[in-house]
Amino acid sequence: MKAKRRGSLSRLMEYAGGYKSLTMAGCVLSGISAVLSLLPYICIWLVVRDVFTALPDLSAASGLSRYGWMAVAFAALSIVFYFAALMCTHLAAFRTARNMRQAAVEHIVTLPLGFFSASQSGRLRKIIDSNADLTEILLAHELPDLVGAVVTPVAAVALLFVFDWRMGLLSLTPMVLSVWLMTRMMGGKNANFFARYQVALEEMSGHAVEYVRGIPVVKVFQQTVYSFKSFHKSIMSYNELATNYAMSCRGPMTGFTAALNGTFLLLIPAGMLLSGTSSDGWGVFLNLIFYILFTPACAGMMNRIMYATEAMMKADEAVRKLEQILAQKPLPEPVSPKVPTGGGVEFRNVTFTYPGSDRPALFNVSFQVPEGAVVALVGPSGGGKTTAANLIPRFWDADRGQVLVGGVDVKEIKAEDLMDKVAFVFQDTHLFKASLLDNIRAARPDASREQALKAAHDAQCDDILEKLPDGIDTVVGAKGIYLSGGEQQRVALARAILKNAPIIVLDEATAFADPENEYQIQKAFETLTRGKTVLMIAHRLSTVANAGQILVLEDGKLVERGSHGDLLAGNGLYASMWRDYQSSARWKVGKEAASV
Repeated sequence: MKAKRRGSLSRLMEYAGGYKSLTMAGCVLSGISAVLSLLPYICIWLVVRDVFTALPDLSAASGLSRYGWMAVAFAALSIVFYFAALMCTHLAAFRTARNMRQAAVEHIVTLPLGFFSASQSGRLRKIIDSNADLTEILLAHELPDLVGAVVTPVAAVALLFVFDWRMGLLSLTPMVLSVWLMTRMMGGKNANFFARYQVALEEMSGHAVEYVRGIPVVKVFQQTVYSFKSFHKSIMSYNELATNYAMSCRGPMTGFTAALNGTFLLLIPAGMLLSGTSSDGWGVFLNLIFYILFTPACAGMMNRIMYATEAMMKADEAVRKLEQILAQKPLPEPVSPKVPTGGGVEFRNVTFTYPGSDRPALFNVSFQVPEGAVVALVGPSGGGKTTAANLIPRFWDADRGQVLVGGVDVKEIKAEDLMDKVAFVFQDTHLFKASLLDNIRAARPDASREQALKAAHDAQCDDILEKLPDGIDTVVGAKGIYLSGGEQQRVALARAILKNAPIIVLDEATAFADPENEYQIQKAFETLTRGKTVLMIAHRLSTVANAGQILVLEDGKLVERGSHGDLLAGNGLYASMWRDYQSSARWKVGKEAASV
């Protein structure tokens, strides 16, 4: 446990950079403050001693004023040093948390895009943002408090045994008992509680994001949270974990509190007994008053140690989670990069398995998309169509075989060169909360306004711009400005047109479009795909009937290939899918006719 903590603190200090010295200074100042905070108790005891010694003539107690002002001075100095300590640690903590977030964000942008499809956005936000907050709390508050709490016992133990070792031992006994009870709460089966706690929070945060996104579905189909079983399960798992931990700590925490606050049950009877049996009963009684004044400070010290230890455990887990992200490896860049000479795409015996899966998503798949040709990927859901498309721009790397662009293995092409070659239109389109102009120029930030407007025109976005209050300068998502799924898809096509890449990958680009938007999107396709190499994924088979070649994927294997006519004549899987599609289309048309 100690080695792990040292490792976590050491790693945090690496993130602190030049602010590491501020953290160290804050800890030193906190230690000085802790020692100074004990001195007023001695001063108060000296006042009490002089008062009892001078009774009944208080005028003989000449040092009362001096000791009183000394107590005030020591208390004020303790506050000043503690304030200075927190100033140092807060400045360092803020910079450290910022550096941690920056390191995480800078690293994840180097990771393959497949990493983000496999990781819940809510979980990533929890790790990067909330976990950095945990380390900020540790460095800003708990670490200096922990140093003060460690320094205080050394000075406290010395003071406890200075006046009367017997009463010092009695005062120390509840502290030792409280430490043992603290280890009961934070050790044993609870030692890895915060690891499990953070996992439960991340799971619940991730599922909550997915649930919020699915609220329209919940409301339309009159479902409840129980329909999102993963979200409900994560809530109940978190509830069970937190409840079990609280119940396991109930006994030790009660004992811990009782031990710290029960010191007087031992101290006062023992002190009265000692004062009554000692030859110097008056002196023993004065010492008892000191211990009565001082032991509450010891209780506060133990509480600070407990909370600081808890914060340390949380920070340990926060650092470990962040390190898990930083341990994710970006795709290797080629040592001697090659430049593709054409726009063709080729798969050579490609096999790929998703991380954590026990079966390949693609198995020994080979095909070619000649430069300037249009090739369609079709097949049942889960057949591997999107997986194949994702391997072209290196969202993932193939486990075996080669994916070639322009005759060059994509692993041998620089990332920026490969991205220049490929334009990808996703099924799920994301628009930034920015102007349409900036959204379109995301593909080419250096493009002029006129070029962006032409791309919007070619993508059939004129009707969209006309209805918006500020045209292409309208900010999407602000002041109630939202676009339908089909309209967003046309904006995404404008991006792809502006990019003007020689290879176009269309992943279910008309999936969420209504008939009117689909017509506009098909017209935009004509401009986008003119003279380009196109790999098209579609469930609506009518959109791929004119493709030069149709590839049929099932269970990760390429089971059929050929033109629309050839595949129908072959009476295989494609022909069966076509008959089902035609039946579905006739059913829809018949239903619409019946409702007229």
